[in-house]
Amino acid sequence: MRRLILALTLFLAVVACKTNPFTGKKTLNFYPNSQIFPMAFAQYDQFLTENNVVEGTTEAKMITNVGQRIATAAERWLDANGYPGYLKDYKWEYNLVKDETINAWCMPGGKIVFYTGILPICQDETGVAVVMGHEVAHALADHGAQRMSAGMLQQLGAVAGNVAIKDPQKRNTFNQAYGIGSTVGVMLPFSRSHETEADRIGIQIMAIAGYNPDEAAELWKRMKANASQAPPEFLSTHPSSDTRIQNLTAWAPLAKQEAAKFGVTSFK
Repeated sequence: MRRLILALTLFLAVVACKTNPFTGKKTLNFYPNSQIFPMAFAQYDQFLTENNVVEGTTEAKMITNVGQRIATAAERWLDANGYPGYLKDYKWEYNLVKDETINAWCMPGGKIVFYTGILPICQDETGVAVVMGHEVAHALADHGAQRMSAGMLQQLGAVAGNVAIKDPQKRNTFNQAYGIGSTVGVMLPFSRSHETEADRIGIQIMAIAGYNPDEAAELWKRMKANASQAPPEFLSTHPSSDTRIQNLTAWAPLAKQEAAKFGVTSFK
C-alpha cells in the first residue's frame, strides 16, 4: 500500500503539469478544465442564490464593465503570445454582493464576486481594476486547481506516513509534526506565491486594459491602513501589505512597457 501511494504521488507529480502562459513555468494541476469548471460554476450559482446580489446600480454595472475590459485585455495578450483559444472554456461573470466584508474572489473558469465592503477601499474604477486584475489573474493561472492538487498531495503524504508508521504514539507524533510542517513549510508559501503571481499578472493586464498600474500600490496602501492586526507573513496565506506595495511599485513601469506593445500609452 505504501509503495502504491508513493508511486501514485510521483506519477501525478510528473504527468499533471500545465504551463502558465504568463510565467512560462510548469504548474502542478491534476484537474482539467472539463472537470473543475462545471463544479465551480455550480458552486458559484449556488452562492448567488444564497446571497444579496446587487443588480442594476451604477456600482454593479462598473464591476461588470471593468471585468469585461480586463478579460478582453487578457485575451489580447494570450492571442498575441501564442495562446489562442486559451479562454474558450471560460465563462466570465462578475457580480457585486451586498456584504461589508472587504474582499473579492474568483472561482475557476472566471466566476468573480466583489463585496460592497471593498468598494470604499477601491475608491473608483481604477481601484476596482486593480482588484479585478488580481482576481482575473487567479482564474488565468488556474490557481484554484493548483491548490486542490497541492491539497491532494498533502493528504497522500499523510496517508503514506500513517500506513508506514505502525506504533500509535509515533504515528500521533508524525501527524502533529506533518500537519504543522506541511502547512507552514509548504501550503502557506504555495498560497502566498499564488497571490504574488496574481498581483504581477493582474497589474500587467489592467495596464493593457487602459488602467494606470501606478494605482495598484496606492490601493494596497489603503488596504494596509484599513486592515486589522495581521499575522506574521510566514503564517499567512497572503504576502504582507508592505511586500505587496513594494512589489507593485517595482512592477508598474514594466506593466506600462507591456501595455505599450498593444498601443496603450495613456491610462485612466
